[in-house]
Amino acid sequence: MKPAKIGIDAGGSLLKMAFEEHGQIHYKSYSIDELNSSMNWLKMTAADSPIALTGGKAEYLKKKFFQNARIVPEFESCGLGVSYLKQDELSYENFLVIIIGTGTSICLNCGGKISRVSGSGIGGGTLMGLGRLLTGEKEFSTLVSLAGNGKAENTDLMVKDIYAPFDSPIDGSLTASNFGKIKDDHVSKEDKAASLTNMIAETIVLLSTQTAFQHQIDDIIYIGSTLQYNDPLKHLLEKYTAMLGKKPVFIQNGAYCGAIGALLSL
Repeated sequence: MKPAKIGIDAGGSLLKMAFEEHGQIHYKSYSIDELNSSMNWLKMTAADSPIALTGGKAEYLKKKFFQNARIVPEFESCGLGVSYLKQDELSYENFLVIIIGTGTSICLNCGGKISRVSGSGIGGGTLMGLGRLLTGEKEFSTLVSLAGNGKAENTDLMVKDIYAPFDSPIDGSLTASNFGKIKDDHVSKEDKAASLTNMIAETIVLLSTQTAFQHQIDDIIYIGSTLQYNDPLKHLLEKYTAMLGKKPVFIQNGAYCGAIGALLSL
């Protein structure tokens, strides 16, 4: 069936697509390795459908496949997508949107205008690249599964480890040093993956909450493809954000906020 209109978020690792049929929005994603085959197929099957593009590879897609497509700025499209998906729940105009894709962008939505205010190279690309070096595994789902079955405290040096056998003056379950407990090669893949996920979560939460305090914002909305089917990372983001006094918010289909925003621009 031919879609009425299409929004595509072309990132560094995934192509996320939102398309409308009979007033309903549907979602689909492709690996960046499938870019040529998937876009050639779309060009043939939806040749006359209006298309809007966003993300780092939007210009490339426009030049090679969809010359008549509209390009929407990445952070603007994400803001539109978040507002659409949370329209029944957002009772405030100002909020932070943390986009965890290949890297991480921290965006401030202020009165309907969104801008990138901070970010980090720590994100899904870190999970895939460093995860492969640490465990030898290259599939996203495998790394997530390993992390879910591992214990970061077997790999990380904890505050309680430094102060033992005495009580620590701060929460002993906090990380003193990521991977700081590794002294030999006899560490399980599961524990390495758990430690890596913990490091990613801690880094993102620290940057996000610092920005939230700076702008006097309580709610931090986490979106992005790295969160999709990634319960270990979501759990840690939720735990650490709440620990630092802010409210973590997760959106169903949040990985597609950019594609939805592009779609809504048509």
